[in-house]
Amino acid sequence: MNPAKTLSDQAAKVATSASRTFGFAVASLVTVLMVPIILIALFGWNWLRGPMESFALQKTGRTLSIEGDLSVTFGWPVARLHAASVSFANPSWTHEKQMVSAQGVDVAVDLVQMLRRRIVIPEMRLDHAIVFLEQSSEGRKSWLLDLDQQDEEAMIQIGRVALDYGTLGYEDLNQKTKLQVQLSTVPTAGAQSKVADLRFSVLGTYKDLRVKAEGFGGPVLALSDTKIPYPLKMAAMVGRTGVELDGSITDLLALTAVDMHMALRGENLEHLYTLLGIAFPTTRPYAIQGRLRHSATAWQYENFSGRFGSSDIAGNTTVTTGNKRPELKAELESKQLDLEDLGPMIGFSTARTTTHKTRAASKARVLPALLFKADRWSSVNAEVQLRANTLRRAKALSLDHLLVHLSLQDSVLTLDPLDFGVTGGQITSRIRLDGRSSPISAHASVRVRKVSLSKLSPAIARNSTKIGRLNGNFELDGRGDSIGNMLASANGKVIAVLEGGQVSKLLMEKVGLHLWEILTLSLTGDRMVKLRCAVAAFDVTHGKMQATAIVFDTQVTTVYGTGSIDLAQEELDLVLEPRTKDTSPFALRSPIFVRGSFAKPEVEFDKVKIVVRAAGALAIGSVNPLFALVPLVDAGPGKDSDCSRIWREAGAGPSRALAK
Repeated sequence: MNPAKTLSDQAAKVATSASRTFGFAVASLVTVLMVPIILIALFGWNWLRGPMESFALQKTGRTLSIEGDLSVTFGWPVARLHAASVSFANPSWTHEKQMVSAQGVDVAVDLVQMLRRRIVIPEMRLDHAIVFLEQSSEGRKSWLLDLDQQDEEAMIQIGRVALDYGTLGYEDLNQKTKLQVQLSTVPTAGAQSKVADLRFSVLGTYKDLRVKAEGFGGPVLALSDTKIPYPLKMAAMVGRTGVELDGSITDLLALTAVDMHMALRGENLEHLYTLLGIAFPTTRPYAIQGRLRHSATAWQYENFSGRFGSSDIAGNTTVTTGNKRPELKAELESKQLDLEDLGPMIGFSTARTTTHKTRAASKARVLPALLFKADRWSSVNAEVQLRANTLRRAKALSLDHLLVHLSLQDSVLTLDPLDFGVTGGQITSRIRLDGRSSPISAHASVRVRKVSLSKLSPAIARNSTKIGRLNGNFELDGRGDSIGNMLASANGKVIAVLEGGQVSKLLMEKVGLHLWEILTLSLTGDRMVKLRCAVAAFDVTHGKMQATAIVFDTQVTTVYGTGSIDLAQEELDLVLEPRTKDTSPFALRSPIFVRGSFAKPEVEFDKVKIVVRAAGALAIGSVNPLFALVPLVDAGPGKDSDCSRIWREAGAGPSRALAK
């Protein structure tokens, strides 16, 4: 056998086999390429509808239906797919059968991302679409495309959506939210207009609050486009809160950046808790406007101004997210602050913060009874400073300024300082409310320094009284969910000291029932007498104030007091004993009882003693008319009180110690 010939034959066979294999491969490739070309030539792209519908059913368990024509426009790296009469079903647990249905769909598909097995749609256009998205009570979301609708990664990433006419619906059972949005396109009003040409209206409920809104947006919804700001102009009512927005949002889903003019109005800032999940104070009706900006984790409401109640307000607020709870910081200023507007914040009811039923039930109560909602304090940490240049309280009070710093950290609210300027004097306070305990644990420390009572209240001035300066210390601890309840359980001390000034002699003679002096001064005219000192000191135990010293010492009369004040029942039970320092020839001396409720205090003399004294005078007068005056003579103690000793025994110490 010739080896060379054998090798040559084998080589020829291999070459022939390789040639046949290559030819078969080429023929197969041509066939593979020609089949879709032939299918496209014979049927267009519609032959893809079946494979696409099967793929969708296999991956999601939901039906994709393409009843109209299908076409594809190739490009790189983006291809476009066009389809008519398209619908995609919702999961079986939803209320609405279809998640999306549209007369026409135009989708741009990122081919590079598709090679990485990710579906990314940079842009989608829907014609006359109806879209319903739902979230179940178990947390399933209809827009997640895994079989259980719980995988957050199983979601098609969509950059922008263009809508012509359509309806968007959204329902979340847990949040008690159900919204329906109607969309339509309108011509742009002029080339220079910033008003976009997508018009929308919203009806439904958000967190169980009725929603009504309308506005304009850009023709393309920038759902996850982080480059192009989306123009938006809207006016809405959510519950009893009104909001107006005008500006732009970048990335509608993630709110990457926000720059808008925002106006807010409502009956009570407290209502924003339902909308934002952040505790706000109770207020009277408000209206504010400013610039809202957002970037990274910070929301800023800048240079806002407006009113709440009768007071003006302005400032800047920042809310930072990303920590255990949001962090709120605010710098607020008021040129003229009405004290009545502060009432709801510290528990005082007003006609606009209580119902008729509540007012009727509590109209006889004086101490603040509105409940603090401490369960909301854990929603935010806050540092807020408020300055008021002038304070106003009609017909009752003259105050100068207010400075308060509010700190809310881990459900503990502190007001330090809480300072009022009062007629040249100062009231400085530190309040601490611990919302971690139920009821709230409270501590209040108040210092009153050099407050002129004559200037403090017009009522005092009208009585021709020029009382000097008031100093005082108040240290109280209590528990409760309102100021009234805290005081009803309070323990501590209350001390007030008056120094200097003058008081109406006629007033003091009336206190002592010195009839002769009252008649004389009424005929000749009143005059002022020296007020030497006044002290009121109480020990407070379980809400009951027991007097340890009550003295009002003037040049002509000293009034001593005993008794108690019940903060829980809001009742007075005090007895005042006037003692004249000068002999009065004709007096019906009697203790003075101060009783009744805080709302309706009752001041009365001891009528029995007055009748007995008058009857005694008449009885003696029947024997000898000159003796009738004997029971009516008030000889008096004839000396001044020891003010320094009274201060020390009351626990106040010398008055200068309080004045520091």
